[in-house]
Amino acid sequence: MATFTSSLPDDLLKELAHTAKRLKLPKNKLIEKALSIYLEQLDKAAYIKSYKRAGDDPDMIAMAEEGMADYFTQLQELDNETE
Repeated sequence: MATFTSSLPDDLLKELAHTAKRLKLPKNKLIEKALSIYLEQLDKAAYIKSYKRAGDDPDMIAMAEEGMADYFTQLQELDNETE
C-alpha cells in the first residue's frame, strides 16, 4: 500500500478525529472508506448522465426501438414454438 500525505482544514481534521473516535476506526480507514464511497458516487453520476444524454439522442432512441422490435419478434417465435 502506498503512503499519501495531505493537509486538511483544521475544522475538517477535528471532525475527522471526532468521528473516527466515535466509530472506533483509525482516521486513515475512515478517509479510505469515505473516498471510496465518494468516487463510487462520481462513477454513478457519470453513468446516469450518459444515459440521460443517450435518451436525448434520436439515433440512440431509434436503435433501442429497433432492438426492442427484434426482441419482441424473438419472443413471439419462442411462444409459437411452445404451442
